[in-house]
Amino acid sequence: MEFMCMKKDLVFGVKLASYALGSRSGMPILSGLKMETKGNRLHISTTDLERAIRCEIPIENNVNDETAVLNGTVLSQIAAHLPQDEKITIRTDSQDGTVVKLRCGEAMFDLPTLPTEDYPKIPSRPEKKIAVIETKRFHNSLDQTAFSSLKAAETTRLSLTGVDIVLKDNALKMIATNGYRLALKKVEAKEVLEEGEYLIEASVLTDLDRVLSQLEANTVELYKGEGQLFFQASGTTFMAKTIAEEFPDFDRVIPKENQIGLVFDRHALLDALQRIEITAAEESGAVVFRATDEESAVQINSSSKDKGEAAERVRLKKVPSGTIEISFKAEYLIEVLKRMASTEIALWLSATDKAGLVEPYGDKLAAEDEGFLYVCMPVRSST
Repeated sequence: MEFMCMKKDLVFGVKLASYALGSRSGMPILSGLKMETKGNRLHISTTDLERAIRCEIPIENNVNDETAVLNGTVLSQIAAHLPQDEKITIRTDSQDGTVVKLRCGEAMFDLPTLPTEDYPKIPSRPEKKIAVIETKRFHNSLDQTAFSSLKAAETTRLSLTGVDIVLKDNALKMIATNGYRLALKKVEAKEVLEEGEYLIEASVLTDLDRVLSQLEANTVELYKGEGQLFFQASGTTFMAKTIAEEFPDFDRVIPKENQIGLVFDRHALLDALQRIEITAAEESGAVVFRATDEESAVQINSSSKDKGEAAERVRLKKVPSGTIEISFKAEYLIEVLKRMASTEIALWLSATDKAGLVEPYGDKLAAEDEGFLYVCMPVRSST
């Protein structure tokens, strides 16, 4: 192996690939970054078996096509601290390919290779495209849903760690839940060539989103594999393993009859909740909403033995049609309000033991909030 490339191209490729580097101590080969020269292109691949990334950069190839696997973390650190020089030279420095020499300006590194034959085979991207989504809409949908899922270490129910991706009726729908809240986002797709439903771990999709943010791509293409979903944009392919569990019936969870609507200025409610949360009980994080049909304001309060208590009145845009007292985990409301953009939001309620429904409201609905709704279960009183 011997080639020359622009430093900016290698730094870019290594940075993209680093999002799929593995860290399993039992499989050190997954820490490897695979480099394959094919003509005047360098193909860079990484995988942790749950996700994989393939990208390519232009090179000046001086020998026959070859493959080498380097420690991806080490190469990422080197790429981030290379001297101010435009070009990099990389070549194999031993006949058996166990050392690769990297040179940039006056900096030189001798890097040991990992066994190429031990590197796992990454499935190829299928030929059949199933959908095309605008990158901006994909990012917005993920931002407004993935936060509602659980981390893998928090549950044995894999379905609660994922984001359900539904392609139907020329639209993309993303849904995530942790069993106590649910976020749903529906946006128009550029194309849906094959309808389907795919469940992917939220952390994997978050890494995909980080990769897409590095690319200058207006759209992302989706391809269906055997137990994987492939995303392609600007010559970069991201493979995500799907979760083989059924996602909860989200349509059944969404409240259909909500007699009481509390309409707030989003910023005013967010600011108040961040203050009231300070004295909420550690174990529940609960804040109490009290609304009556006689006043255009809601009383929100919290209390705990260790931290004291707080109360604040938050103005409503109109007098509600009923009276209610209900508790919610403040964190769950704060997180969703931060991810919305509309000036006004509505919190729809029916009873103290029924889920609340949050959605954008009013004539000045932000484009980012179209097709979004959020369901939050109340905190049950211990008394």
